[in-house]
Amino acid sequence: MGRLTHYLSEMAKPKDNPNYKVIAENRRARYDYAIEEDVECGIILEGSEVKSLRENSANIAESYAAVDDGELWLINSYIAPYEQAKTFGHEEKRRRKLLVSKRELARLWNDTQRKGMTLVPLVLYFNHRGLAKLKIGIAKGKKNVDKRATEAKRDWNRQKQRLLKDHS
Repeated sequence: MGRLTHYLSEMAKPKDNPNYKVIAENRRARYDYAIEEDVECGIILEGSEVKSLRENSANIAESYAAVDDGELWLINSYIAPYEQAKTFGHEEKRRRKLLVSKRELARLWNDTQRKGMTLVPLVLYFNHRGLAKLKIGIAKGKKNVDKRATEAKRDWNRQKQRLLKDHS
């Protein structure tokens, strides 16, 4: 279980809540981007998409969020078709509208347009009330040097934990 998933599950999940469930996680986001802040968004879905998400069939790894014409959109995310919804199915890679407050939207637009930041989807999950939510990160792209430094730091922390464990 990844650190973010663990953090989210500890943060939002009462010990026996059957509604909370992580659907998809963008594990590569923290490697490719320096995430400065994250925002929880609602997401507008069709019925067959919700059913498909309940079966854990989604991918947000290649997707991104963008402010377009005064609205926040999730672009290039994949939600597998729901087999039982033959006639009323959904398009798998359609643009999905994200729900945030007007103040939040203005801040996101400001960060992407003026500061050159990117909106990266981190986790797609059902919250404790059973509603689909998406956590997006306001991020700056890392250069290769930064990625290597992050990797070296992570390796050193692992080795340090191993050494501490061996001496105990």
